[in-house]
Amino acid sequence: MKRPLIRSSRPRVDQQVALLSILGFWLFYMIIVTLRAAVLDFPAQEELIVRRVAVTVFGISTNIALYLGLRWFEDKPLTPRIIAACIGSIPAALAISSFNYFAFNVYDPISVFEDSELREKIAEIDPLAIVLEFAISSYYFLMSWAMLYLALSYASEVRSAERRAARFAQAAQQAELRSLRYQVNPHFLFNTLNSLSTLVLRNRPDEAESMIMNLSTFYRTSLTGDPLDDVPLEDEVKLQRLYLAIEAVRFPDRLKIEIDVPDAVMSCCVPGLILQPLVENAIKYGVARATRPVTIRITAHEVDDVLHIMVSDDGDVIPTDLDKGSGIGLANVRDRLDAHYGSAARIEWHVPFEGGFVVELTLPAVRHAL
Repeated sequence: MKRPLIRSSRPRVDQQVALLSILGFWLFYMIIVTLRAAVLDFPAQEELIVRRVAVTVFGISTNIALYLGLRWFEDKPLTPRIIAACIGSIPAALAISSFNYFAFNVYDPISVFEDSELREKIAEIDPLAIVLEFAISSYYFLMSWAMLYLALSYASEVRSAERRAARFAQAAQQAELRSLRYQVNPHFLFNTLNSLSTLVLRNRPDEAESMIMNLSTFYRTSLTGDPLDDVPLEDEVKLQRLYLAIEAVRFPDRLKIEIDVPDAVMSCCVPGLILQPLVENAIKYGVARATRPVTIRITAHEVDDVLHIMVSDDGDVIPTDLDKGSGIGLANVRDRLDAHYGSAARIEWHVPFEGGFVVELTLPAVRHAL
């Protein structure tokens, strides 16, 4: 069963704007015609103005009727609306022209045409020709208004479509950010549970209990906020301290930690858990593969309203078949930065000659007002 067409209760063009455009068009008409009559020095100027005002009022009323008619076609495509304007303007122009003929030629013509010879010449002209001639001018006048109205209506449609597209794009971006954010937590949980299992198997209950407490604190802290919200860099650093404390139980002799983040940049906002994949990579490829102590460094500084965050390790040289630059963690961070900041942020990494791995995030230094 075909659903009935439901017209929008709210016009695409604000009613006040439409009425003001009608009044503006007809005021312009009256001013132009009055100036023309003054330049040509027509007789009975005061009487002409009175009748011209009457024609203008009738024209405004007819134009409003045309506007109300065109509103019925607002839900149609543009072409039918143009056709409706073209057809609807015909009877409106004829009505205005007929009223104009009545006002100037039928109703007390003596007051307007004082010259008897002029009255006789005008009387000899076919009334139908006079009406049609003025109707043609009125038709083009009404069509000019109708095209303006349709242009405003179409512009309103475009703005509405742009707003809808922006809402859809924002919803898609939010969904993408949530998806990327939640990719981090299961990966981290998997690694942590593996480490916890190892501690249990090795009969190290105290260290296992410490890891469980840190893990509980980590998840309670990281999952309480909305994935779309930014967090102060200070909170992000605290989360990474918790994560590194968990891993320190696993690598007590190999993991060394250095965090150098000035207080001045701690208030800068960053996407939540944006450093987690980077620190996790440093553990996986730097600490876990080494047989010696490896230092993981987290540093940050601000230059010209741009925040630079660096996560590095000084682990062994990575074999070419284990390129961390193509890993899921770095791709996750790159995609999150792109979805969040666009071209205003970037991620770069390199492998120092002496070994290890360095990742640098560059993003706008934004501080949210409290």
